[in-house]
Amino acid sequence: MVVGDFPIETDTIVIGAGPGGYVAAIRAAQLGQSVTIIERGELGGVCLNVGCIPSKALISAGHKYETAKHSETIGITAENVKVDFTKVQTWKASVVKKLTGGVEGLLKGNKVSIVRGEAYLVDANTLRVMDENSAQTYTFKNLIIATGSRPIELPAFKYSNRVLDSTGALALQEIPNKVVVIGGGYIGTELGGAYANFGTQVTILEGLDEILGGFEKQMSALVKKNLKKKGAEIVTKAFAKGVEETENGVTVRYEVNGEEKTVEADYVFVMVGRRPNTDEMGLEQIGIDISDRGIIQVDKQCRTNISNIYAIGDVVPGPPLAHKASYEGKIAAEAIAGLSSEIDYLAMPAVVFSDPELATVGYSEAQAKEEGIEVVAAKFPFAANGRALALDATEGFMKLVTRKEDGLVIGAQIAGPSASDMIAELALAVETGMTAEDIAMTIHAHPTLGEITMEAAEVALGHPIHIIK
Repeated sequence: MVVGDFPIETDTIVIGAGPGGYVAAIRAAQLGQSVTIIERGELGGVCLNVGCIPSKALISAGHKYETAKHSETIGITAENVKVDFTKVQTWKASVVKKLTGGVEGLLKGNKVSIVRGEAYLVDANTLRVMDENSAQTYTFKNLIIATGSRPIELPAFKYSNRVLDSTGALALQEIPNKVVVIGGGYIGTELGGAYANFGTQVTILEGLDEILGGFEKQMSALVKKNLKKKGAEIVTKAFAKGVEETENGVTVRYEVNGEEKTVEADYVFVMVGRRPNTDEMGLEQIGIDISDRGIIQVDKQCRTNISNIYAIGDVVPGPPLAHKASYEGKIAAEAIAGLSSEIDYLAMPAVVFSDPELATVGYSEAQAKEEGIEVVAAKFPFAANGRALALDATEGFMKLVTRKEDGLVIGAQIAGPSASDMIAELALAVETGMTAEDIAMTIHAHPTLGEITMEAAEVALGHPIHIIK
């Protein structure tokens, strides 16, 4: 039944309550706007519910299991280490629930109205929200589109009980004996590694020359080596051709070096990228500039070609990163409020929660050279750090990229334990224009992994203390 539809007026509407949308809504409310946020699914979006957070919880559980089984080198052994995977999933769900409940509390605390349903644009100042029982019209002065993305489904690998996307892979109620992962990017590598830690036999099929193609080869090589140590098979230059399902598993056909091969498994995870959720919203009807791939074109304030409509996150150009979406959400909200905020992606970190963790920010050495920038690439190993030794986690390195003429920090790459946390200091250095000397002269607590940053800066300056020049 459709109830009476009298338009509800608001200053700003945000479509999508993921890490971009809910942050944009809160910031807009803080700046004095009346804000309504529309979400068709769960608050927190893909990231909090079926992406970043649950995957890291699963990865953490896998590391704890692996550590319990393999700590002989430091004198600790355990017998009959077991996993209650149902309990792992229950714990993972509790982590998600705490965070999504927190998002709802934050929105309500900032007086943001939460509306459930599907949004469809009528014109540049009007949209309708529909659910199973009703439809409601809203008018707005400004709109922020933050509808996120969804996994790409391959025609030859239609999703089913045995052919899973990342959401399905995270929701398994048992540890599979064997899985095939199609796609060796960060999602495939992370989830493949997580199940490998639980003892699953993992096969990764990657079409390119290497897994984790966006990272330096020295970094991805460490991840590849550790996956193989856990029994994973990595097949590069592989073209996945099709799958046959049985009641108890799958047979995946793929081609490599012109030869067709098969591999059997319990499940196949399809992780070949994501597509923006920009269809069936009425964007074309109101004239939004959108590419053939569904990407919305925006300016430096996240404004579309229609001046009062903004777009952020996975629906705009750039990598599908939650922290990118949150950053853009703040920019859009501030632009609506009349501030001069603009996007600047130079200090945008990227992280893979692999083994070891990988993190990068700013320029790599190769990227700098391609742009004609003369640099110093200063490398320091985790093996020369006291804290890493005490953690029995000495694999990896930090590379600091500085401009040769003045020591300006323009980038950094880390492969090693806690790289995801360590990259923040380097992002700050790039963002604020710090030099290698600034970092080297900053006292870092001992013994910490953070000292590696200071040591790499000293390498860049030519006077390292804890390695021989």
